[in-house]
Amino acid sequence: MDYKKIISESIKLGSVKSEEFYSLLAPPKDASMGEWCLPCFKFAGQFQKTPGLIASMIKDSFRKNEYIASAEVVSGYVNFRLNQKQFIFDTLAYVHHKGEKFSTPAKFTKNADKTICIDYSSVNIAKPFHMGHLIATTLGGSLYRIYKYLGYKVIGINHLGDWGTQFGKLIVAFKRYTNYDELRKGGIDLLNQIYVRFHEDAEKTPSMNDEAREWFKKIEEGNSEALEIFEKFKKITLDECSKIYDRLGVTFDSYDGESFYNDKLDAVVNELKEKRLLSTSEGAEVVQFENDKYPPCLIRKSDGASLYATRDLAAALYRKKTYNFDKCLYVVAYQQNLHFQQVFEVLTKMGNEWAKDCIHVAFGMVSLKGGEAFSTRKGNVILLKDVLDTAEKKALDAINEKNPTLENKEETAKIIGTGASIFFALRASRIKDLEFSYEAALNFDGETGVYVQYTHARCASILSKSSHARFQLDSLKTLLNDETFNVCKVLSEYDEIVQSAAHKNEPSFIARYLIDLSSAFNQFYIKHKVSGDPSRLLLVRCVKNVLKNGMELLLMQAPDKM
Repeated sequence: MDYKKIISESIKLGSVKSEEFYSLLAPPKDASMGEWCLPCFKFAGQFQKTPGLIASMIKDSFRKNEYIASAEVVSGYVNFRLNQKQFIFDTLAYVHHKGEKFSTPAKFTKNADKTICIDYSSVNIAKPFHMGHLIATTLGGSLYRIYKYLGYKVIGINHLGDWGTQFGKLIVAFKRYTNYDELRKGGIDLLNQIYVRFHEDAEKTPSMNDEAREWFKKIEEGNSEALEIFEKFKKITLDECSKIYDRLGVTFDSYDGESFYNDKLDAVVNELKEKRLLSTSEGAEVVQFENDKYPPCLIRKSDGASLYATRDLAAALYRKKTYNFDKCLYVVAYQQNLHFQQVFEVLTKMGNEWAKDCIHVAFGMVSLKGGEAFSTRKGNVILLKDVLDTAEKKALDAINEKNPTLENKEETAKIIGTGASIFFALRASRIKDLEFSYEAALNFDGETGVYVQYTHARCASILSKSSHARFQLDSLKTLLNDETFNVCKVLSEYDEIVQSAAHKNEPSFIARYLIDLSSAFNQFYIKHKVSGDPSRLLLVRCVKNVLKNGMELLLMQAPDKM
């Protein structure tokens, strides 16, 4: 039930349309003032009256109904209070009807003919999947599920970093330091070690860099030996990454990386030339921007080599042609802000009106203690696998302390440890930098994923003990209390929160919501006896289902026992 719509359609004020009231209605900052608040300041100029007088006019014309109990004026605002009994009934009936596994609500089916491309994770071939990839991967993976829930057709793209002189360096390192047998055994860890070793040795022997450039040129020219070695690097990397993706519950529809666009770059450059957008700067080809809006966008180096911008232009054009996207999201750290501003502006200058639908979903960095950034060439990398393993071990230690007789402890520890890591990465605004802490992530009592999972397990335990009881809105008498009303207020906001998360590309909205729902439920549970009461048991089931589905949108699993 859309109570906000009911209120907006019940308000009368001259020729003002209900849609305008709808856009202004919001929960008041002070929950004791009611459930919805309409600010009247916007109408003061239009009606040549004070906001307070306009609020009084709205209040006097408003007639309470079965859904809205009252309208009250506070300064220039009108505060609306809901009919608690009707609201509780409507909310629980709606959530209960959705069942255990939420499908796309009917109101979002209009999105079925719209396509969202999401470029995320974007790992580099022959480099380890480190802690720095946590946000890029979970943020993109969560947005993938959020847009799916809202009914969109979603294309998940892993834009692999599989091109560049670093592969020439790796081939040199491979031929100097190791062989195929050792590579098969050592995998991605060995590739990382020899990459670091190359840079250490190249500082003493600079000619190694020339040798690396020669080997990368062989890759470009299709040399069989160079390609064979490179393909082995690629397979080792993707095999290792797939293990992490499986643990995180992340999937992709395309692995088209930088090398995929090699044969599409000339077309981009030719179009830029035809449209007289290219100019020469110090031998390189660039696109200039009016009034120095941005620094020139480098398209080709003086030696003819392409750059990231060239490839991203080719990728955007290919994705629009192939998927005809309504939005193309680029989940990439904020250090690339300028890069994407330049790329999107070049697309616009090329005459692509849809460039406005290309969106950089920027996020903060994960740093080592003390703020030092990750660097593969320096070797100061914390592998994401090690982080997840440690989180799972610490979760198992906590289980052994709190619930040593729990069945399937190891499996539950995996669910908790991985979920805690994901929630920690997604709980704050994506633009914030993150310093990971096991203690903070695995806190059972704080605003953590563990707290949300524990609340879900508590709901599951209550329901399992009442497996033969009826679950229905038998009597609303036992539900007419502030704690139940507060739980239902949060329950009713689920779809709107998910919509907002998509609109702002902020899964943190859902993380915050799950904390709020868990808190509201636990306050209800502490104060009210549930066992044997069909209506309260139905409330528990509704909370459990919403927590589970909300966690799924954040890539988390919901354990029934902890």
